Amino acid sequence: MSHVTAHVLDSVTGTPARGVAVALEAPDGTSIASAETDPDGRVAALGPETLESGDYRITFATGEYFAARNQPTFYPSVTVHFTVQAEERHYHVPLLLSPFAFSTYRGS
Repeated sequence: MSHVTAHVLDSVTGTPARGVAVALEAPDGTSIASAETDPDGRVAALGPETLESGDYRITFATGEYFAARNQPTFYPSVTVHFTVQAEERHYHVPLLLSPFAFSTYRGS
Protein backbone atom coordinates (compact mmCIF):
# COMPACT_ATOMS: atom_id res chain seq x y z
CA MET A 1 0.00 0.00 0.00
CA SER A 2 1.12 3.52 -0.72
CA HIS A 3 2.11 5.55 2.33
CA VAL A 4 -0.25 8.34 1.17
CA THR A 5 -3.72 8.01 -0.31
CA ALA A 6 -6.41 10.61 -1.02
CA HIS A 7 -10.16 10.90 -1.59
CA VAL A 8 -12.03 13.87 -3.05
CA LEU A 9 -15.78 14.31 -2.63
CA ASP A 10 -17.81 17.02 -4.38
CA SER A 11 -20.01 18.28 -1.55
CA VAL A 12 -22.28 20.21 -3.94
CA THR A 13 -23.34 17.15 -5.91
CA GLY A 14 -22.77 14.63 -3.12
CA THR A 15 -20.65 12.50 -5.44
CA PRO A 16 -17.01 11.48 -5.76
CA ALA A 17 -14.87 14.00 -7.64
CA ARG A 18 -13.52 12.02 -10.58
CA GLY A 19 -10.50 13.20 -12.56
CA VAL A 20 -8.92 15.58 -10.04
CA ALA A 21 -5.15 15.80 -10.52
CA VAL A 22 -3.28 15.24 -7.26
CA ALA A 23 0.43 15.82 -6.59
CA LEU A 24 2.60 14.88 -3.61
CA GLU A 25 5.72 16.90 -2.86
CA ALA A 26 8.62 16.53 -0.43
CA PRO A 27 9.58 19.17 2.13
CA ASP A 28 12.01 20.75 -0.36
CA GLY A 29 9.35 20.95 -3.10
CA THR A 30 10.60 17.94 -5.04
CA SER A 31 7.82 16.04 -6.78
CA ILE A 32 7.31 12.57 -5.31
CA ALA A 33 4.23 11.39 -7.18
CA SER A 34 1.18 12.50 -9.10
CA ALA A 35 -2.08 10.81 -9.97
CA GLU A 36 -5.70 11.47 -10.85
CA THR A 37 -8.74 10.53 -8.82
CA ASP A 38 -10.59 7.44 -10.06
CA PRO A 39 -14.38 7.16 -10.61
CA ASP A 40 -14.79 6.81 -6.83
CA GLY A 41 -12.80 10.03 -6.27
CA ARG A 42 -9.88 8.09 -4.81
CA VAL A 43 -6.13 7.93 -5.32
CA ALA A 44 -5.09 4.56 -3.92
CA ALA A 45 -1.38 4.95 -4.61
CA LEU A 46 0.29 8.31 -4.26
CA GLY A 47 3.97 7.72 -3.76
CA PRO A 48 6.05 4.97 -2.24
CA GLU A 49 5.22 2.52 0.56
CA THR A 50 7.23 4.57 3.04
CA LEU A 51 8.28 8.18 3.49
CA GLU A 52 10.88 9.72 5.76
CA SER A 53 9.65 11.82 8.65
CA GLY A 54 9.04 15.43 7.69
CA ASP A 55 6.60 17.94 6.30
CA TYR A 56 4.96 17.15 2.95
CA ARG A 57 2.28 18.72 0.84
CA ILE A 58 -0.44 17.36 -1.35
CA THR A 59 -2.01 19.62 -3.99
CA PHE A 60 -5.40 19.06 -5.60
CA ALA A 61 -6.05 20.75 -8.98
CA THR A 62 -9.53 21.94 -8.07
CA GLY A 63 -9.68 24.74 -10.64
CA GLU A 64 -9.31 22.29 -13.53
CA TYR A 65 -11.98 20.04 -12.00
CA PHE A 66 -14.54 22.88 -11.79
CA ALA A 67 -13.56 24.36 -15.17
CA ALA A 68 -14.39 21.02 -16.80
CA ARG A 69 -17.90 21.43 -15.32
CA ASN A 70 -18.25 25.09 -16.36
CA GLN A 71 -18.38 25.99 -12.68
CA PRO A 72 -16.58 29.08 -11.40
CA THR A 73 -14.48 28.53 -8.29
CA PHE A 74 -12.57 30.64 -5.82
CA TYR A 75 -9.82 28.03 -5.40
CA PRO A 76 -7.66 27.16 -8.41
CA SER A 77 -5.96 24.58 -6.22
CA VAL A 78 -6.01 23.28 -2.67
CA THR A 79 -2.72 22.48 -0.97
CA VAL A 80 -2.63 20.57 2.28
CA HIS A 81 0.58 20.61 4.31
CA PHE A 82 0.98 17.69 6.71
CA THR A 83 3.64 16.06 8.84
CA VAL A 84 4.72 12.45 8.35
CA GLN A 85 6.14 10.34 11.14
CA ALA A 86 8.08 7.49 9.49
CA GLU A 87 6.77 4.92 11.95
CA GLU A 88 3.18 5.58 10.86
CA ARG A 89 2.12 3.10 8.19
CA HIS A 90 -0.42 5.16 6.26
CA TYR A 91 -1.71 8.68 5.73
CA HIS A 92 -5.10 9.26 4.10
CA VAL A 93 -6.00 12.82 3.04
CA PRO A 94 -9.70 13.33 2.25
CA LEU A 95 -10.89 16.58 0.67
CA LEU A 96 -14.52 17.73 0.81
CA LEU A 97 -14.88 20.22 -1.99
CA SER A 98 -17.24 22.89 -3.24
CA PRO A 99 -16.54 25.86 -5.54
CA PHE A 100 -16.20 28.31 -2.66
CA ALA A 101 -15.22 26.17 0.33
CA PHE A 102 -13.27 23.07 1.25
CA SER A 103 -12.52 20.94 4.27
CA THR A 104 -9.92 18.29 4.94
CA TYR A 105 -8.93 15.99 7.78
CA ARG A 106 -6.66 13.06 8.48
CA GLY A 107 -8.55 9.95 7.44
CA SER A 108 -7.80 6.33 8.00
